[in-house]
Amino acid sequence: MTNQESQRLTAAGNEISASYEAARKRSDATVEKLDAHPDKFTMLTGDRPTGRLHLGHLFGSLQERVRLQNLGVHTNIIVADYQVITDRDTTDHMEDNVLNLILDYMAAGIDPSKTMIFTHSAIPAENQLMLPFLSLVTEAELLRNPTVKSEAEASGHALTGLLLTYPVHQACDILFCKANVVPIGKDNLPHVEITRTIARRFNERYARKSPVFVEPTAILSEASEIPGLDGRKMSKSYGNSIMLSATVEETAKLIKKSPTDSVRRITFDPANRPQVSALLTTAGLVTGRDPAEIAEEIGDSGSGALKKYVTESVNDFLAPHRQRRAELAQDMDYVRDVLREGNRKANQIANQTLDEVRQAMGMVYYQD
Repeated sequence: MTNQESQRLTAAGNEISASYEAARKRSDATVEKLDAHPDKFTMLTGDRPTGRLHLGHLFGSLQERVRLQNLGVHTNIIVADYQVITDRDTTDHMEDNVLNLILDYMAAGIDPSKTMIFTHSAIPAENQLMLPFLSLVTEAELLRNPTVKSEAEASGHALTGLLLTYPVHQACDILFCKANVVPIGKDNLPHVEITRTIARRFNERYARKSPVFVEPTAILSEASEIPGLDGRKMSKSYGNSIMLSATVEETAKLIKKSPTDSVRRITFDPANRPQVSALLTTAGLVTGRDPAEIAEEIGDSGSGALKKYVTESVNDFLAPHRQRRAELAQDMDYVRDVLREGNRKANQIANQTLDEVRQAMGMVYYQD
């Protein structure tokens, strides 16, 4: 590496660090205001329906969504079905995945009378915002986005237009409903930053006197990464996740076959014993106990005793969720009605926002 290249990398690293620190300060200040006046905030979050939700989703995002909903924040959850095809060649099982997401949302405590749940593909006006928004960003800005780069490398695909514009599509999700807070992890900060840029540029270019969009704030999650049962990141693709919809027997089987190591005494040591520590972390999350305390308690009883404890703890913790889920699944017409009503509300909001955008751009030529 040349000295010039090294200097460029250092400068880029410093810029990223400064951007994160600024975002952290905004996040902290916004959280204080949100706790005091939750009704002044609108939140947008969501998931791609690529499979079932797992324990990591519950602790990483679902519980926080429920907390904000019950606090009084205007909460919106998008089931991002169009975004599935950014890096996948099929829409097989899409309906099943979408409906199962909604089952898990409601079983976790999402109340459709308080939270709007909707799908990308059913909201035409939201997707139409892509056209003016694309004119506000450059190709270089899109190519710099970490998700675009990593997904392009991981998928093995040629870079499709939809994957390249993925960050802009997320900006449409956030801005169409005028969301001013977006709870995310640090890795997703660039998406909110480009959304802020799009909102600012639109207002500067077309709506100086009467801004159409607010610049949303990222609410940065403090939750640490939840490991899968094999010590790697919890991921559906790794097969190391405990699905919220799994049965007692399926959960027991998965935990039983999870790898450990040859040391009999159980200790909590994530750096040197990642697999054992992952099981202890899981047990700690579902029981509210310190993983090191659990390790000390199991001691020389070995991995068999550890797995038994983890299995019982997870199944006990998930029992209420599974019961609520099973009850909801008895009436799938109701689940579809929840989505139908969410889509109806989202369409009303999106149409209004698109009207405001067209008005600001001078593209309303007659009154309906």
